[in-house]
Amino acid sequence: MVSRHLQWYGFAMTDVLIYALVPLGLFIVAAILLFGFINFARGGSPQTSQKLMRWRVLMQFVLLVIVMLTIWMMGR
Repeated sequence: MVSRHLQWYGFAMTDVLIYALVPLGLFIVAAILLFGFINFARGGSPQTSQKLMRWRVLMQFVLLVIVMLTIWMMGR
């Protein structure tokens, strides 16, 4: 049973996390990784590659936190 405080526009918060935030986070991480590959293949700036790698690592951390929060909330 989901408490009233964990609902968002009629959906349980776990549904929002599973069906919205996790796929969005995966897409963002994949897009940043793809941009990094494209920059590398074109022989782009090393500074741009470094910046993209930092953004990718940061987004992977954020996605990991979201996934762990989702697993924790599903267990409640």
